[in-house]
Amino acid sequence: MPDLMTAAFPSSFLWGAATSAYQIEGAVREDGRTPSIWDTFSHTPGKTAGGDSGDIAVDHYHRYRDDVALMADLGLSAYRFSVSWSRVQPTGRGPAVQAGLDFYRRLVDELLSKGIKPAITLYHWDLPQELEDAGGWPERDTAHRFAEYAQIVGGALGDRVENWITVNEPWCSAFLGYAAGVHAPGRTDPAASLQAAHHLNLAHGLGASALRSVMPARNTVALSLNSSVVRPLSPGNAEDLAAVQKIDDLANGVFHGPILKGAYPETLLAATSSLTDWSFVLDGDLRAVNQPLDALGLNYYTPTLVSAADAEPRGPRSDGHGTRDHSPWPGADDVAFHQTPGERTEMGWTIDPTGLHELIMRYTEEAPGLPLYVTENGAAYDDKPGPDGRVHDPERIAYLHGHLSAVRRAIADGADVRGYYLWSLLDNFEWAYGYGKRFGAVYVDYATLDRTPKSSAYWYGRAARTGTLPEVGTV
Repeated sequence: MPDLMTAAFPSSFLWGAATSAYQIEGAVREDGRTPSIWDTFSHTPGKTAGGDSGDIAVDHYHRYRDDVALMADLGLSAYRFSVSWSRVQPTGRGPAVQAGLDFYRRLVDELLSKGIKPAITLYHWDLPQELEDAGGWPERDTAHRFAEYAQIVGGALGDRVENWITVNEPWCSAFLGYAAGVHAPGRTDPAASLQAAHHLNLAHGLGASALRSVMPARNTVALSLNSSVVRPLSPGNAEDLAAVQKIDDLANGVFHGPILKGAYPETLLAATSSLTDWSFVLDGDLRAVNQPLDALGLNYYTPTLVSAADAEPRGPRSDGHGTRDHSPWPGADDVAFHQTPGERTEMGWTIDPTGLHELIMRYTEEAPGLPLYVTENGAAYDDKPGPDGRVHDPERIAYLHGHLSAVRRAIADGADVRGYYLWSLLDNFEWAYGYGKRFGAVYVDYATLDRTPKSSAYWYGRAARTGTLPEVGTV
């Protein structure tokens, strides 16, 4: 085996960066776009830090050529972005607005002209508000509307975009949006969140079929899961291991069970039986969800540490994503969450690259032969320009080196990992955190919208060009 400190990544490995539409595009009222649930949520007082919204974001809608040029200058070979559903299909149903599709056509053509491989995510949390008004993801019809939307975008762009992702992080959409209420649409109904999870699964399956009906056979269809690495506080404690099972089912099994295996875990159904009888899962649903995948995207940031809760709980039970009364973990009130030890990012998330290796190897075992991509991984730090105008972020370089080393180790251990998408290309609107958390490899001055690549961007670009990891102290 080659020395992992110096081993090169496969020559075909994709070195990319990722973004999402609402976080960067702005132009929320241009060319026929109508409000999404995130427009409504961010304009509701008290929902986002500082009352921030994505109205302007970083104005990528008008500055996309400059942003693509930045990617090319850095040497990136791939770019993952999402399509704004309400920019393409303002009511979430019916014909497309061509002006919206034309923006994505221009973006894709610009990427291809620079030799950058586009990867499209169809849904990154921005449901058209009209569909939420009709019931949102807890309603079955939303999955069918998504399939219609997928067919429209696939038909428009499938001739030039080969890599497609149906849904990004359905856990966040279902449980942060409908159980904890900390993400749009801000509802706090645990039973509805489980319905939303199923209908997001169904949307993936129907959407995958819709894409394949209009695209060349060479194109790939995947989805991106923010699967959790769940660990027990006391590995030898049976109650803590039961807590791990419960959270693993809610974080992972609720999605990869039906998507990869065609069934929900029996332990999940039992743990949530007091909330729902799962009668919303109709005959044929699981066959529709269990579509063959061409690849699987894994999003990873930090592991989760749990135990059985004390009879008199100390502190929040919900892992920081909600409150004791409105947890994102339906049916798991008897589970306590703990801060994992180690250095943390500005999000308070522990830095632990071993979790990424563990996650990759888990899916290598559970879905043998399925190509994997790390579709999100990154860190927020309090980045600021120095006196020389440059933005030095050595902490992010160390973070990237550690996690990319974990990817390289997984490849050496037999995993078929074909690419890595850094989150994120640009500092941007970080959902309920507003503009207070900077994940970008490129610094954005929110007053002027000027872009300045950070030292991590140059480090990552050098890795992309050489296929090897530079030393942490070099740029």
